[in-house]
Amino acid sequence: MSNDNSRNLYDLALKHIPGGVNSPVRAFKGVGGNPLFFKAGQDAYLIDADNNRYVDYVGAWGPLILGHCHEKVIDALRNQLQRGLAFGASTEAEVLIADKICELMPSIEKVRLVTSGTEATMSAIRLARGYTGRDKIVKFEGCYHGHVDGLLVKAGSGALTLGEPDSLGVPKAYTDLTHVLPYNDIDAVENFFSACGDEIACVIVEPVAGNMNCVPPVPGFLQALREQCSKHGAVLIFDEVMTGFRVALGGAQSVYQVNPDLTTIGKVIGGGLPVGAFGGKQEIMDMIAPLGAVYQAGTLAGSPLAVAAGLAMLNVISRPGFYDELATRTEFLLSGLQERADQARIPFTTNQVGAMFGCFFSAEDKISQFSQVMNCNAERFKHYFHIMLQNGVYLAPSAYEAGFVSSAHGEEEIQLTLDAAEKAFAALAD
Repeated sequence: MSNDNSRNLYDLALKHIPGGVNSPVRAFKGVGGNPLFFKAGQDAYLIDADNNRYVDYVGAWGPLILGHCHEKVIDALRNQLQRGLAFGASTEAEVLIADKICELMPSIEKVRLVTSGTEATMSAIRLARGYTGRDKIVKFEGCYHGHVDGLLVKAGSGALTLGEPDSLGVPKAYTDLTHVLPYNDIDAVENFFSACGDEIACVIVEPVAGNMNCVPPVPGFLQALREQCSKHGAVLIFDEVMTGFRVALGGAQSVYQVNPDLTTIGKVIGGGLPVGAFGGKQEIMDMIAPLGAVYQAGTLAGSPLAVAAGLAMLNVISRPGFYDELATRTEFLLSGLQERADQARIPFTTNQVGAMFGCFFSAEDKISQFSQVMNCNAERFKHYFHIMLQNGVYLAPSAYEAGFVSSAHGEEEIQLTLDAAEKAFAALAD
């Protein structure tokens, strides 16, 4: 499989783009080699600059739940293109998507559209601080909430891939207000709140961690967060930028039956276009300008194109049975991978929530802790990644990223993936 055009494009990109990429995880630094450059996507496939086709399990990092170029999304974009790209003013579609979000996620009584997940988390934390009059926040080890200064402390995802969980350029005064606890450690949460709960403005958490691969919450963990935040007057923020409308129609909060005070979302509500949102209880949201004194603004918030694509996607995924079908396909994929790994005697395990999944080269039965993720065989993943790539399967180029199945992944795509995995596990066993 030739990748000459991708290599040439990468060489050109290095001249004027730092590292040759516009987002660090694209650089293949976590797996080695040169990054691929893609020119098209169709259904469950990506096509690179050399016309190679790959079954895509990245899905633009989650939002392409319908696959690439779904006809409903493309039609909605085509219709909006004829009306205009941006107005810098309100549109009816913003009202419609706000209504839809609040309908599907009942914990959200009011919602504000923004342009990215990072902007959503940044704004939600500012709002929580304004609402409580407190400064301290709590996050969890291995959870990534965007490149916000105060949250780049023991972050997951790209930061782990680069081996730099913190970032230069972040003032210590910001991180001094951020307290990091172990994910899925209920005792640590209860002990910390017992010590200084009345000083905490908010707790922000990925209800299903997707930035140290896919790590679901252990029973009682999210409930403990809800209990402690309610007891001490702190705001509970669920970062559902990755999981919202991805793991279930009502997000992870509907799966685990825990209502946060604020939710950050993105990805799916733009149908693949840049978008984000944060929302929650009316009494908190009414503190945002222009109603309240917590300032937040965005010229391109509620982009007509992003909202049109998002509405189209939300309407399709609201079909009864949609998520059950996705989960069944994902379960079939993961059971097939496990079977082939076991046959090759490769230590391997998986996690799944809906159509979001994680694969770990580990002898552990289940992965639920950040320390377990860090003890997985990342070197073995690097080899696995490249063998899968050579056999037409595109995975996230990092051992610390979740994977995603779309409704476009059918029996043919899953079988192609399992055939590639059989070759990969066999090669790893040699």
